[in-house]
Amino acid sequence: MSNRKTQSPFPADDTDRNQIWEMLVPRDIAAFVAADWSMVQDDFKANGFYAIDACISDDPDDWKMMFPDLAAYRDEWLRQAVAAQKIDYAEDLFDAVFRATDLSKIDITGNRALVRKHFNGTIKKADGSTDRLLWKTHYYCEKQSDGKWQITGFTGYLPNHDPA
Repeated sequence: MSNRKTQSPFPADDTDRNQIWEMLVPRDIAAFVAADWSMVQDDFKANGFYAIDACISDDPDDWKMMFPDLAAYRDEWLRQAVAAQKIDYAEDLFDAVFRATDLSKIDITGNRALVRKHFNGTIKKADGSTDRLLWKTHYYCEKQSDGKWQITGFTGYLPNHDPA
């Protein structure tokens, strides 16, 4: 990752937002591309973690409690990461996912943060087709007593109506 241009959109002196951005953008993408959960496991607060799949629906009645704990999320994350490694991409996967990712809004109140991560882009495949990334994830984070931010949960696969 050290040779990649991964510049945070936040001012250098905004340590909280930069730490959250680093956790949820370059480190998350690098871990996914490597299918290496150990790179991100400490970014999650295991006690009490849960996540909701919005199923790309604007209607909350369609949403599902897909990940009642961190182990369930980890298993699905690894399944998707390993599956992505089997796809023959025509471009660098890290660069393509990074290009499709926008994380520029983080609301912090006290020791809690609401982080909005938008995906809107494509990844070229070797066969000429593309994978389309078009959804949003809202992460819930908590600043620990040691100053480290951790993910306590999220609502993912929200519909993304952002212009292309």
